[in-house]
Amino acid sequence: MLLTTRLLAVLALVLCATGAPSTISPHVVHESRSNVPRGWAPVRRAEPTMILPLRVGLVQSNLEHLEDFVMDVSHPESSHYGKHWSAAKVAQTFRPTKESADTVRAWLVESGVDPTSVRVSAGGGWLKADVTVEQAESLLGTEYHVYQFGEDDSRVHVACHEKYHLPEHVAKHVDIVTPTLHFDVKPKLGAPQEVALDKRDGVSSDVSAHAVGQPGFGVSFPKTTGTIGTIFNELENCDEQIVPDCLRVLYSFEYIPFATDKNSIAIVEYTPQAYLPGDLDLFFGNFSPSQVGQRPVLESIDGGYDQTEYEGFGENGESDLDLQYSMSLVGPKQTVTLYQAGDLYEGASFGNLLDALDASYCTFEGGDNPEFDATYPDPYGVGYEGPEDCGTVTPAYVMSTSYSYDEVELTPAYEQRQCAEYAKLGLMGTTILYSSGDYGVAGNGGICLDSEGYESYDGTVFNPSFPGTCPYVTSVGATQVNPGASVYEPESACEQVIYSGGGFSNVFAMPSYQKAAVEHYMATYPPSYSDGTYNTSGTSRAYPDIAANGANYVVAIDGEFSLVYGTSCSSPVSASIFSAINDARLTIGKGPIGFINPTIYTPLFMEAFNDITTGNNPGCNTNGFSAEPGWDPVTGVGTPNFAKLVGLWLALP
Repeated sequence: MLLTTRLLAVLALVLCATGAPSTISPHVVHESRSNVPRGWAPVRRAEPTMILPLRVGLVQSNLEHLEDFVMDVSHPESSHYGKHWSAAKVAQTFRPTKESADTVRAWLVESGVDPTSVRVSAGGGWLKADVTVEQAESLLGTEYHVYQFGEDDSRVHVACHEKYHLPEHVAKHVDIVTPTLHFDVKPKLGAPQEVALDKRDGVSSDVSAHAVGQPGFGVSFPKTTGTIGTIFNELENCDEQIVPDCLRVLYSFEYIPFATDKNSIAIVEYTPQAYLPGDLDLFFGNFSPSQVGQRPVLESIDGGYDQTEYEGFGENGESDLDLQYSMSLVGPKQTVTLYQAGDLYEGASFGNLLDALDASYCTFEGGDNPEFDATYPDPYGVGYEGPEDCGTVTPAYVMSTSYSYDEVELTPAYEQRQCAEYAKLGLMGTTILYSSGDYGVAGNGGICLDSEGYESYDGTVFNPSFPGTCPYVTSVGATQVNPGASVYEPESACEQVIYSGGGFSNVFAMPSYQKAAVEHYMATYPPSYSDGTYNTSGTSRAYPDIAANGANYVVAIDGEFSLVYGTSCSSPVSASIFSAINDARLTIGKGPIGFINPTIYTPLFMEAFNDITTGNNPGCNTNGFSAEPGWDPVTGVGTPNFAKLVGLWLALP
């Protein structure tokens, strides 16, 4: 007995001397993934001495009440409708507890991490510590590998294998740990010359390839059938060419703004995507002469600027489209702000945008999230070297983004944390629109999932998109004027060049506001697919929420007019219409409409949308879903009728 006591005492001394954890609890799997994004494969174990910028995202307070909070200010029957929160109230309500920060810090320090290197973010949501791969593997019970994209040895990433673990007593305080399972981590290298550079004047292939705006890299972009020599610009030709006047007739959209000094609308772009000034003037000269010479107001985020070093449809098509149509539809009196995110070298992603909009989202002092989101100051010494924007941008009342990933390309924890941030912006009165995707029930590029959840061109399982599946954004699908039909006749789901993205999330639960509408569709028009084809649980988030025309847009690109297709068209057009509704409310002293989904799913508002009842969104060797009376997973509740909607919204508090 005495010997046992002595041994325990010696063991305790050894544990203290070696810095082993004093609080012992079993390790549990915190996050896992069954596959890696298409094109990536492990090539070797990561070097044990490589430095990783470890970031621990703390569990935010009150997230279990998030939907209740949002519904309280967004549902038209709530007594608090339109009483949006201040940024300070949002930050205070969701700030992680001191207990969470203390628990995670203690775990890191007791596990051997230098206590002087552990820092807390300005918003209190993250802990940061630079650790070696060897330390990270010990902390998280995992292995780190270097992954390579195809045969390109300049496009490599470091990520852990399959899953990582946390002590059980720590796990309940943690949302997410990075870098772990995501595929845009950038390990710290030595000198800038160690970075693999391509031939584009020193642009890092490894870095620039991960910007959301990089052509052909994992996100959705508009499509084109090429240039056109003749512009019709007549209403009788809207089935062949969509111009601003076609949209005004389709959606009963005639409005002169009065509260332009109070109202705000923003279009989000990610470098290298950029508009060309000459393209704006070419477009305005044909469709809105008074706006020739007018430009969006640039709000630079992390070194974002109007780059002209690289031109072509892949670099200019998205921005030219978004700005030409949003600016012409809101008219010359209403300023359109351009949120241009990222420099040409590091680029940017959705998290960089959210950092700039909300200081509490930033990962640490100055803002930085090294997974999926670019790091500033530029660690390679070739790009933007100012501090990363963190809470520097006042969110516009309406924001439109025409970029998307496939849900499976990211991890649920990453998506859920980001989705919660969109909810906070809704609480503050911002309407956030995202395009739903251009490949029907398939993912970007027409890729589907196999039975094990891997992306595969031979897959037959539907592949939903993100952020459109986040229940706190408004997802916008696409319609068309049918060939040979008049602009005054009903549209159908888009089936020219692109198909409206839609379906059911594999990550997010169904929000209460759409439950009745989705249940009606499933009961009245049940899809005839097996359980393994899509998420048939009946409890998952369904999308899109609304739709607008997405075919045959006349867009000036690189000095010529092209026909353009995509939900990239639908989102900025819808944003322009909702911005005008905000103007009307602001004119009579009311506030912005904010998060619109709880309102548009009410029976009264659903009747104010043009119901789309024909067409499908094929993909994955199926016809996809069908557009039917009421809400459907092709065109949502339908296309906006401005004349009806503005009256209904003016009647709300």
